[in-house]
Amino acid sequence: MANLGRITKVEPIRSPAHILSIKRLLKRSPRNLAIFTLGINTALRASDLLRIRLCDVEHLGRGESFTIREKKTGKVKQVTLNNASYRAVRRYLKVRRTTKADAPLFLSRQGAYSSICVRHLNELVKNWASSCGLKGRYGSHSLRKTFGYMQRTRYKTDLPTLMVAFNHSSQHQTLTYLGVQADDVHRAFMNEI
Repeated sequence: MANLGRITKVEPIRSPAHILSIKRLLKRSPRNLAIFTLGINTALRASDLLRIRLCDVEHLGRGESFTIREKKTGKVKQVTLNNASYRAVRRYLKVRRTTKADAPLFLSRQGAYSSICVRHLNELVKNWASSCGLKGRYGSHSLRKTFGYMQRTRYKTDLPTLMVAFNHSSQHQTLTYLGVQADDVHRAFMNEI
C-alpha cells in the first residue's frame, strides 16, 4: 500500500551547467522550457506555477509583475518576469494552442482549459534531470529550490530577502530550500577568522 502523505525531499539543481543542459534539452518544447524557466526564476511552488493563467502574463514586459494567491498559504505573491522568464513565455505564447485569456498558461494535452498537473510536472523534472546526467532526487519542487540555491550561491542574495521571496516563517526553512548540507556547515567552521 502506498504511503499517502509521505514527503520526499528533493534537491535543487546546483550547477549552472546542468541548468543550461536542461534548457538545451527543452529547446524544442516551448511549453516545457517556459515551465522550467519560470520555475527556476520565480520561487513559485509547482501548484502555483501551474495555476498561472494566460491573462496573468500575456500583457507583461520584461521586469513587469503579476500577482497570484498562493494555494498553500493563501497569501498574495508578486511575481516578476526577469529577462529569461520573459523570453521563454513569449516564445511559448507564439505556439500556444488557445488564446482564451482565462485558460491556464501551461496547457495539458487534455484540452484548452486543462493545465498539466503537479504529478506530471514532477515526472517531467525527474526525466529532465536524468537526461542531463543528474544523480539524486529531483522533482517539481526542485525548481523552487533551484531558485533559492542559485540566488544564495551565485548572486549572494541575503537570507532575509530569500525568506520574503519564499514566504517562509523561519531561516531554518529557507536554509532547507537552499540545499545547505552538513558539508557546507563544516566548511564554514573551517574558515579561519
